[in-house]
Amino acid sequence: MEASFTAAGVRRGFVVGQPMAPGVLLYGMVFGVLASERGLSALQAIMMSAFVYSGSAQLAALQGWTSSGLILPLIATILVMNARYVLYSAAIQPWLRHSTRAQALGSLFFLGDGNWALSMREYDAGYRDAGFILGSGVAMFAPWVLGTLAGHLLARSVPDPAAFGLDFMLVAFAAAIGMAMWRGKSDLWPAAAAALTALVLHRLLPGGWYIVGAGLAGGLMGAWRHGR
Repeated sequence: MEASFTAAGVRRGFVVGQPMAPGVLLYGMVFGVLASERGLSALQAIMMSAFVYSGSAQLAALQGWTSSGLILPLIATILVMNARYVLYSAAIQPWLRHSTRAQALGSLFFLGDGNWALSMREYDAGYRDAGFILGSGVAMFAPWVLGTLAGHLLARSVPDPAAFGLDFMLVAFAAAIGMAMWRGKSDLWPAAAAALTALVLHRLLPGGWYIVGAGLAGGLMGAWRHGR
């Protein structure tokens, strides 16, 4: 069956994506709290969530956020963390190739980890309405941005974030993500390479270059160790 792009597909994607929306909302609230703790305004946090739209990349960028105005390390961090979206886009290209440019670009703008996985599941099951990609993307994008705003407002109502442990949330959340992604002993080498590189670069270079270096070192070590 040839792929199409209809309003019915958008509605179906939006409905199917709803079970994941509460988790995305909570994740966005965590980012909003952390962004406030790092000194970002509500508008800055919302714009970051809307245009970067990647929890892992945004958390990594916050870790390297400084008042020195070094923007290049932050851009490099986000590019490294979001490189997977090149593969995501290539995977759904057969589904979007019959869509208009506006439909395809709109779907890619709202593309995230969760709705990409849902979309690939639907495609493998034989569903061919590409509107599903856009609908499921909007279903997760909206709570992400709203959660960011809610978290930022919540943090502003707390006079002393450290008193409630909010200053430790970034480290704790990053550690939780790392543990959730842990696959066993095969991850030891990439983790060790990333940690060592981060420690060295943190001492040698200002800004968030240690995050960029850690990501590249971990990825290269993982690629070298793959299949060994």
